[in-house]
Amino acid sequence: MSLKLTSLAVILAAGFVLPAAQAMAQGAPQTKRGNETLKKYCTGDYLTYCGNLSPDDPAVDKCFQANWTKLTENCRRAIDAYEKTQGKKG
Repeated sequence: MSLKLTSLAVILAAGFVLPAAQAMAQGAPQTKRGNETLKKYCTGDYLTYCGNLSPDDPAVDKCFQANWTKLTENCRRAIDAYEKTQGKKG
């Protein structure tokens, strides 16, 4: 698990909820603020495990790493998919 999502904090800071209908209609759109799928599936995990940290704090990445096994399956899958599209998974 590499989980080097320096942009995860920015993605979560950009907005916490995306209506499901919009996400399904557009797939997993990339915006200038990040990946909407990560926002959709990881916001709850961020609030539960890392909400004491500012969303733009690099420590959020370490928090997600430390709590990887506690993250929801959908969030872990979203992170894995994001990393694959970013060329960070081998």
